Amino acid sequence: MLLPLASNFHQNYAIMPPTTITSPDDPALDELCQLLATLADEIDVTDEWPAKQLQLCADYGVYEWFIDPAWGGQGWDTEAVVRGYLALSSACLTTTFILTQRTGACRRIASSENQILKKRLLPDLAQGKSFATVGISHLTTSRRHLARPVLRVERASGGYVLDGFSPWVTGATEAQYVVIGATLMVDDQPTDEQLLVVVPTGLPGVSASEPAKLVGVTGSRTGELRLENVFVEEEWVLAGPAENVMSQGVGASTGGHETSTLASGLVAAALGFLADEATKRPDLEKPLAALQKEQEQLREALFAVVHGEASCSSEQLRQRANSLALRSSQAALAAAKGTGYVVGHPAGRWCREALFFLVWSCPQPVLSANLCELAGIDH
Repeated sequence: MLLPLASNFHQNYAIMPPTTITSPDDPALDELCQLLATLADEIDVTDEWPAKQLQLCADYGVYEWFIDPAWGGQGWDTEAVVRGYLALSSACLTTTFILTQRTGACRRIASSENQILKKRLLPDLAQGKSFATVGISHLTTSRRHLARPVLRVERASGGYVLDGFSPWVTGATEAQYVVIGATLMVDDQPTDEQLLVVVPTGLPGVSASEPAKLVGVTGSRTGELRLENVFVEEEWVLAGPAENVMSQGVGASTGGHETSTLASGLVAAALGFLADEATKRPDLEKPLAALQKEQEQLREALFAVVHGEASCSSEQLRQRANSLALRSSQAALAAAKGTGYVVGHPAGRWCREALFFLVWSCPQPVLSANLCELAGIDH
């Protein structure tokens, strides 16, 4: 696979096949991150789907981290996965965000009791031969309180019929499979039960709209997926119908530590730039030291959550991560001066990406705490 990159490292990559990453300490992870970081500004300027970056993840065996060896994966433990995410998100947040949504789909499939579906999908997902994503946010946000659910499902002979839309699906235009959550309807009335199902995007009635241009991570192509009376056979069901179907198994979570991990990776990228600038400008040393101290405290809190020894809640962790991502990225922009305000400079990209964490699956208590901090008042 040839990449149009100029450095000697990238030229060598075109000749030497990549090494499968087997741990977060593997030097091959550093190689991959260097490649992703070089390509990150290109995504930001073009807003294109990061096909090259995702193929690099496949080449380096990243998709294997999240899948059990029984299905061709490596089955990394949670700490190893977090360390891997920290490195990747520091290199390219857009690629890593897409990866979390793909991984969320894989984990929902892996944690289901549908053995046939696991055998059908997981081996190719582990090798990066197919792409899956999730469309479940409407089950956990304010949209779940609507009188008529945005995505509905009714029983049918041999399966189910889905109708409506999922508003925020990452990579909807690129996916072969989407793990979808829908509210069960009986006699055209919503029930308390929900269904979790894998929807092949090639089915009649499935369509993805051209996604809106976002302030940041537009390359993730996150947008609406519509399902117009889509019939899905019983064999594609992962869980339900049942109440609180999202609590069954594991997968992408809005209340866990995963999003805070991505924010922490962004902090590392911004402070890495600030540290480089500080070697030439002594006036940056004091603010850099203060931010680095806070960064280390955030990292300690993150791994305490991972180890089940948390001294703060996941919401408090998220608030701290959001705050530091905003301030670190703005510090990098201030240090870059006018150059950083030109499209194509990473400092400007980091500032816009930091805003992403204020809106993506952001629980109300976290949003309230961030707003109070911005207003300079106690929460």
